[in-house]
Amino acid sequence: MTTDERNFRFTYYEKVGCISVEEKKSLNKLLQDDIRNLSKLKHFAYTYTVPAQQRSLLWSLIMGILPLHKSITEYVREQRHQVYEDLLRAVTVMRFVEGDKSRHLVLHKMWLLENNRLLHSNVRAGSQIDDNHFIEIARTLLDIFDDEMETYWIAKEFYQYTRDLKKECGKLKELTQILLKREDIALFYRLEKLELFDANSKLLENWYTTCFAGVICETVLVKIWDKICGGAKKIIVFVFVEMVKDIKSLIFDLRSQEELKALVETIKDHDGVIVNKAIKSWHSNNSEVEYVH
Repeated sequence: MTTDERNFRFTYYEKVGCISVEEKKSLNKLLQDDIRNLSKLKHFAYTYTVPAQQRSLLWSLIMGILPLHKSITEYVREQRHQVYEDLLRAVTVMRFVEGDKSRHLVLHKMWLLENNRLLHSNVRAGSQIDDNHFIEIARTLLDIFDDEMETYWIAKEFYQYTRDLKKECGKLKELTQILLKREDIALFYRLEKLELFDANSKLLENWYTTCFAGVICETVLVKIWDKICGGAKKIIVFVFVEMVKDIKSLIFDLRSQEELKALVETIKDHDGVIVNKAIKSWHSNNSEVEYVH
């Protein structure tokens, strides 16, 4: 294969979120190192779609759930498992999950207990909104991973990632407006008329701080979450821009944010068209708008 062919293939895979045999081998090598390289692991998640069978391990290493030193991985995993079992037993004995078959709500109760909030869930303003964010993230992750112990730990750490996004929502809204003005000024004005970008509006913030959990089908949303784990925070802006461009004709018939919320949350993107377009657009604009990491 010539250099030009390899470069074309590499660029194409990057844009559509696919991964070649060479990249799979590269990831296997990174995961098998005695001391895994965190920067390289993050770069892989940032650049490629992670193979499903290796996603929980890669995310766990990046998030600090499991150690970079391979020799103590099983020991730490067992400690994580023990904490999970202790929390599950506690909320069960305390009858906070009695008869509750919704696993994401069980994980939420465990999370509240671990954070000393189970008996004091209203200790601060806005806690209910944050709780809903955790619940949506946990619900999505339960559809991605099979092991509930791993899912609990990943949900906790991914939620912490979203707290950084929440702090930067003002900047993310500004970037959203910049991109919309450049790509579709009429659509921007329509969304502005719906007051989506107003300081008091939390609709866009809620979508961004849950990284579209519950909105986009988890089987394709996970491509975006791979990149968020790798440090690509602003990719969620490109997801939103591609979503509203896709339903542009319907948006012009809306009269309120409530209608906009209902419309956007019917988008599941099962075939991944929107997500792949967002990844391609993010790559195209990467040098201009992405955080340095």
